[in-house]
Amino acid sequence: MLQAEGKVVSPGFIDILADNSRLPEKTHEIFERHKLTDGVTTALQMHGGSHEVGAYYGHFCRVSHWTHYGVSTKVMRIRQLTRDREERLRRVELCLEEGALGVSHSIEYQPDTTRDELLDYARLAKKYDRPLFLHLRHSSKEKELEGVDEALDIARESGVRLHIDHLNSTGGAYRMAEALDKIRAAVLSGLEITACVYPYSYWATYLDSERFSPGWRERYHLTYADLELVGSGERLTEDSFERYRRQKGVLAAVPAGTIPLETTFDLAIREDFCLVASDGGIESEPGANNHPRGAGCFATAVRRALTIGLPLETILEKMTSLPARVLRPALNARGILEDGAAADLVVFDPETIDGAATIADPNRYSRGIEAVIVGGKVAYLRGELGARNGREISYSPSRVPAAPAE
Repeated sequence: MLQAEGKVVSPGFIDILADNSRLPEKTHEIFERHKLTDGVTTALQMHGGSHEVGAYYGHFCRVSHWTHYGVSTKVMRIRQLTRDREERLRRVELCLEEGALGVSHSIEYQPDTTRDELLDYARLAKKYDRPLFLHLRHSSKEKELEGVDEALDIARESGVRLHIDHLNSTGGAYRMAEALDKIRAAVLSGLEITACVYPYSYWATYLDSERFSPGWRERYHLTYADLELVGSGERLTEDSFERYRRQKGVLAAVPAGTIPLETTFDLAIREDFCLVASDGGIESEPGANNHPRGAGCFATAVRRALTIGLPLETILEKMTSLPARVLRPALNARGILEDGAAADLVVFDPETIDGAATIADPNRYSRGIEAVIVGGKVAYLRGELGARNGREISYSPSRVPAAPAE
């Protein structure tokens, strides 16, 4: 029997911005294990996802999982595969027909995406009553609010349910209060807009991405020496930056304090439309080249909320029932504690819960997570892994998941 005296029993945490899209067939076990030990019972890839959703679910329903899983339509990859706009739209719609939980696009990383093309993706998401997840177009101080305005205009014109990815690093990194004012006004006008943040004062991304295109030092007011190779502690020089930039998938972090918690996370998390999501995932061991938010986002969020005086019930809602509402009806009966709800639970110590992962060591499990129950079975208990009872979350219920492995 699991003893929970003196502990908090919560619905399992729901990460709607989990990220494991590079080599998921090889890395999903490591990825899910680090989510599970952070209290996450449902890890959905709504930032990237898959460009072949039917094949994705067809593969993963045959392997066992520690967490429930699901994906969005990855527009970025579809755009890389074809320049024909009609073909892009056809592939996006096919993914929706195959069960995708939504449509996702990262405009900053593909700035040639026109407003009209973006509007087409929004209309497809609206047609299937699924959300559009957007990484905004700008992350510089000078232009970030233009990205917020563009996203809100797309929602207004299409009527789509819109989610803005990691507002604290893209859209509200420098002018969060103004970004929140714009979103709040849009919500009050009747639009359904949500946004997420992660509880870290620094961002990290791939050196070969558009975000590090020429001019990045001026955009972010950073130098080469400010960049740290995640998982190694190596500080970059101009020479090493250029060398790593020629490689695929090398992640670098900016200094702590680049996006101060006091002016980003702390402001946003008090808004009713804002929730917690990681925008991360651990893909290798040891010394993963991944932001520590992939292992410690949710425990860190609880600790930060308690530190700034946010009620425990409020931060838990932003990690359970609010993300479930964003992904309705796919997540109906999740993120709540009541008869008939999904038996996904996390038990944690409110005195000790905290993330332990760091830039130098992203692979550390969170502290204070006592037990995690997935689908009614104990998946994690005081440092020991248990049943793999995760199930597919999609709009194609005909697939039969593999039997869980103990």
